[in-house]
Amino acid sequence: MTEPTKTTSPEPEKEVSQSILDFGAALTRTPHGAIYCLTIIGQIEGHTTAANNAKTTKYEHVLPLLAKLEESEDVDGILFLLNTVGGDVEAGLAIAELIAGMTKPTVSIVLGGSHSIGVPLAVAARRSFAVPSAAMTIHPVRMSGTVIAAPQTYHYFERLQERIVAFVAGHSGISGENFQALMLKKDDMAADVGSVIYGEEAVCLGLIDQVGGLSDGLQSLYRQIEEQKENKA
Repeated sequence: MTEPTKTTSPEPEKEVSQSILDFGAALTRTPHGAIYCLTIIGQIEGHTTAANNAKTTKYEHVLPLLAKLEESEDVDGILFLLNTVGGDVEAGLAIAELIAGMTKPTVSIVLGGSHSIGVPLAVAARRSFAVPSAAMTIHPVRMSGTVIAAPQTYHYFERLQERIVAFVAGHSGISGENFQALMLKKDDMAADVGSVIYGEEAVCLGLIDQVGGLSDGLQSLYRQIEEQKENKA
C-alpha cells in the first residue's frame, strides 16, 4: 500500500501575495531579523478619494499598519520604498510623524521620486537613501477650490507650510532657511516656484543622508537592528 503524497501548504505564500496586493508590503525573515518592506507610491490619498485610475497610498490603511508594526514582536525593522507624486498634505504629514515616532529601526529609499509632501516622508525614517536618478520636487503649499476668507486661508496655509519646514529641518541635515529657499526658488520650475533636486544633490544639501539603493538600505537596517539588540542585552 502506497503512502499518500505529502504536499506543502500554500497558505504562507498566499498570505504574502495577498499582503503585496493589499498594501504593497512583504515580510521577509533574514539571519539579521525580520524585515517588513512597505511601499509608499502614487498619490497620498487623504480625506477625499482619488480617481479610480490613480495609484494611491491610503493613510487610513498605513496609519494602523504602522502602529501594528511598532508593537509587533515579529518585526525587527521596516524598509520604506518611496515613489510618490505627493498628495494630501495633512495625510502625508500624519504618516511622516508616525514613522518618525517609531522605535523600530527604519530606513527609507527614494526610488523614482518623492515629490511635494513625499519629502517629509523620505526624511522621516532614521536613515534615508536616494538612488542617483531619484527626483524630489520642493514647492510651497498649494491651494485649490473656493477661497471664502482670503486672509484667514492664507494664514492657515502659511502655518501649514511652517509645519512642513520644521519637520523636514528636524529630521534631516538641512536648515529650515535653506529648505524654505528651495521652496521659493524662482528659476528652477517653468510655470511655478520651487526646486527639483536629484539624488546626489539631495545628499549634498543635507536633505537625504546617503546616495544608495536596496543593498545599502538593507545593510543600514541590519546595523540598526544589531545595535538595538546590543542595547537591549
